[in-house]
This record gives sequence, C-alpha cells and structure tokens, in this order.
Amino acid sequence: MPILPSRADYLVLDTDVASRILRGRLSGPPAAAVLGRRWCVTFVTVGELWRWSGTRRWGPRARRELEDWLRAVVVLPYGEHVAQIWGEISAAADLRGRPRPINDTWVAACCLARGLPLVTGNVKDYFDFVEHEGLRLVGS
Repeated sequence: MPILPSRADYLVLDTDVASRILRGRLSGPPAAAVLGRRWCVTFVTVGELWRWSGTRRWGPRARRELEDWLRAVVVLPYGEHVAQIWGEISAAADLRGRPRPINDTWVAACCLARGLPLVTGNVKDYFDFVEHEGLRLVGS
C-alpha cells in the first residue's frame, strides 16, 4: 500500500470523474471538490479506462494522453488488506439483500482501506457503502 504524505490532501476519483477530467468536461460540485487535492485512482479505474480506450477505439494520441495522465495520479493497487475489506463489505451487502456491482465494491474497498474520500457522479452506486461502511463521498 503506498504511503500518502497527508491523507487530507488526497481524493479518490471514481471512473466517471476521471473520464470527465480526461475529456475536460468536469463541472459542478465534483469539479470544486477536486481543486487543490492530489488525485488517486484505483486499479479498477485504470482497467476501466483502458477498456474504454479499446472499445471506443482510441488512437495513439489519446492513448498516450491517458498514459501521461495516469503517471500524474496516484494509482491505488490491489492488496491483501483491500481484498479482505472487499470480501467483508460484499458479504455484508449480500446479507442486507443489496448486492453491489463488483467494480464499485473494489473502488469502495480501496477507499476504506486507506481512509480516503471518493468523488463520484454515481452516488446511488455507493450510497449503501456510505450508509453501512463509513465510505466518505465528497463533491456529490
């Protein structure tokens, strides 16, 4: 797990927010939330962005821009602690009768493992984790 100098400076971007930043289309409360913060993305977002680059047939220039952008953010990796949290929050959601999408659960687990807030445009996808697991959302 990477060590972050001051957690208060860091914010995890959900894939939808990262995508809007890459396209220069982030506005409203999410845009205000990311100002002056260090950006993190999870290993899941990296995978989703690369998937989009393939399915949307990005050219070499757009792929290079994605590579450059990813070098400028902190990528939160998978790890045993993250996997344990993922298992625990997945099971708890299942037992509540509210199974959550797998990738959203990984993103939430990465945030919870490091005590970092998430900025997303998809609040409904994470609200169960906010309500029951203590996930913090900002800019929503």
